[in-house]
Amino acid sequence: MKNSISGLALSLVVALTGCGPQESFRIGFIGGLSDRNADNGQSGQNGVILAIEQFNRAGGVGGHMVELISRDDAQKKDVAAKSAEELVAEKVEAVIGPFTSSMAEVIVPITGRAGIFQISPTITSMAFYGKDDNLFRINRTTRDNARDYAKVLTGRGQRNIAVAYDMRNRNFTESWLNEFRQAMTESGARLAVAVPYESSPETDFTHVVSSMLAAKPDCLFFISGALDVARLAQQARKQAPKLPIGASEWAATEQLIELGGEVVEGLLIVQNYDHDDTSPRFKEFSEAYFKRFQRNPGYSSVSAYDAATVVLTALKNRNSSENMKASVSRSGPYEGLQQLISFDENGDTPRKVFFTEIRAGAYKKLK
Repeated sequence: MKNSISGLALSLVVALTGCGPQESFRIGFIGGLSDRNADNGQSGQNGVILAIEQFNRAGGVGGHMVELISRDDAQKKDVAAKSAEELVAEKVEAVIGPFTSSMAEVIVPITGRAGIFQISPTITSMAFYGKDDNLFRINRTTRDNARDYAKVLTGRGQRNIAVAYDMRNRNFTESWLNEFRQAMTESGARLAVAVPYESSPETDFTHVVSSMLAAKPDCLFFISGALDVARLAQQARKQAPKLPIGASEWAATEQLIELGGEVVEGLLIVQNYDHDDTSPRFKEFSEAYFKRFQRNPGYSSVSAYDAATVVLTALKNRNSSENMKASVSRSGPYEGLQQLISFDENGDTPRKVFFTEIRAGAYKKLK
């Protein structure tokens, strides 16, 4: 994968010169930077880096700079636990991440016990919804997304859908699948089959797709990361080239089209931001992101930038008697890149989404 970041524990400092470590505020980052779906974590890290660099150039917190202490969870539970404990030991003010629900299962209890505020740009599993804890979320839930997908798919006449889902991120994929199954049933449609698999370089995607096709579906749907969706789509085009394909929001990174090429043409996928936004604020962000990282932003970088905006605003507004959670709760709503971010008492927030199809090598919004 291009621009992959090796190593299990990456420490990155984003600060201007002139301030020693004792004078700065430390913010933690944790995400998958070296796993099979590292594009998600890497893009998220880029969004946070950009937000902090801009914040520091604007003066930081009363002249004090912000350091980013970054750690890789590698999408492995033991690595995630070690990285979370390292961030606790660094005495960070807050943690941005993780980016998958399976890693949140491991990380959130560790940071929570330490009283550290955590905000995830992307996790959606219902396991983290409606809880009064130290975790806030920028994204909507699997229930919201699965129900919207069911409406769109059945509206297209696709009422007998075969699903493949990656067990490596089962907290998310099983939550998504359960919500989707219920929504399809309520609409009078059905799941033809749900095929579990565990993502690895040795996964037999030919067999996964043939198992889906054995149920004679009218659509193939993948609850998987971008790399796996590209490989599943390749097999789908070989075995059933005329069958419609779709994927959950997890795969909607900027690298999906690069990874999949022609085989992902026509794929239905939702985005939690508007690719076609021409507002001055989003244009300025996109140009700054491209200049800094030589690639266009995607949903992970947009959501992570929004999460960093929340943390940095609350850090600047915090008074001496407040912890970060109290300051985040008090300081909102926040102006995200495209949407207003307003948290309820449990740290959950709604988010508008946009359904797209991949056409001519680009995400195109459905009319």
